[in-house]
Amino acid sequence: MTTTAWDAEALLRRYDEIRAHTESLASPLSPEDQTVQSMPDVSPTKWHRAHVTWFFETFLLADHESGFQPFGDKYWFLFNSYYEAVGPRFSRADRGVVTRPGAQDVGVYRDNVDTRVRDLVASLDAGTVEKLTPTIELGFHHEQQHQELLLMDIKHVLSRNPLRPTYAGAPGAAAETDTLGWVDVQGGLVEIGHRGAGFSFDNELPLHQTWLEPYRLADRLVTNGEWLAFMEDGGYSRPELWLSDGWAKVKAEGWEAPFYWEQVDGTWFEHTLHGTWPVNPGLPACHVSHYEADAFATWAGKRLPTEAEWEHAVVVDGREVDGNLADTTTYHPRAAGPSNGSLRQVYGDCWEWTSSAYLAYPGFHPAEGAIGEYNGKFMSNQMVLRGGCALTPPGHARATYRNFFPPGARWALSGVRLADGGTPTTAGAA
Repeated sequence: MTTTAWDAEALLRRYDEIRAHTESLASPLSPEDQTVQSMPDVSPTKWHRAHVTWFFETFLLADHESGFQPFGDKYWFLFNSYYEAVGPRFSRADRGVVTRPGAQDVGVYRDNVDTRVRDLVASLDAGTVEKLTPTIELGFHHEQQHQELLLMDIKHVLSRNPLRPTYAGAPGAAAETDTLGWVDVQGGLVEIGHRGAGFSFDNELPLHQTWLEPYRLADRLVTNGEWLAFMEDGGYSRPELWLSDGWAKVKAEGWEAPFYWEQVDGTWFEHTLHGTWPVNPGLPACHVSHYEADAFATWAGKRLPTEAEWEHAVVVDGREVDGNLADTTTYHPRAAGPSNGSLRQVYGDCWEWTSSAYLAYPGFHPAEGAIGEYNGKFMSNQMVLRGGCALTPPGHARATYRNFFPPGARWALSGVRLADGGTPTTAGAA
């Protein structure tokens, strides 16, 4: 993992910002909201708050605090996620049955660890601060990942409540689907991976070369209006469009539309963090699995980009890291805006499925010790997504970021950008 140079004062200032933001995300929720686990992939809000605290206690305080004692022995068991080297952990699928400690107790835990982290960092000399900065900064980005997951998860929790309570945000303005444009990319022998400035996860390394044939990317994400056309053309009932495993999922789980859509009296509605509203045709289609993304691309006569194609196109496009991220507090994808001849919606709105399996880059080596379990152990049965989404915290997205989910995952805020070869085709609707 690569990192940034910090002094103790700046490090603690950033620590306080990150920690306070997690609490601000949880603040609209009742203790009951924070306890619910609505499916195995979802974790309760209070678990997220506790786990990111456990991370700093485990990987920073345990090794460097004089006379270290854990806040609570059971907390190490309850709030360990998947770090086998740290010790046993409670079943992920059963996190919702842990009613105690409660949300308020988790707040006490957070305050305790925050005080101890501040005291530790303030007591260190400059050389030790520099040595510990990679672990602390990893903790920042780890907590930002869970800030995003907290929002994804509470969206599902609230969707299961028949009263459909809202979390925050506001619906976007009605938008019509604009014309899909294409951006041609030359390809060739290109460099992929983190280039050494600022933070990166270990899975973004090392920088390496790969060959890309000429290709083109859609200048925006697929919209709800285009997805409705896919559905009306039998998209969910035509096995020839689907990968075999995807078609098995369609049949087994009865997929007929994106995850949070439901039809009422002939009208499609979409559940969001700001309520349930009629599907807006001009907004990006979201909460679709890799299987659905691939089927849509097949129907449209196109394909999904590889992650190398996505990254290279974004680097060549020269886009700054801005867009509809979580700092806008819309908490939902927005319309692409006017076409400008370059890529739109690169950062924010929806994580974008690629056709790339989540695998190690050439020369990748996980870090030593328990921290090495962070990414490398998941390089199987996962697909890569790029770009960030409307729930991604500001300062957390970048061109080389490799998110990953199983191909059937739908609860994540994921969407579709199409790709094509070097010449346009006329098949399908796009």
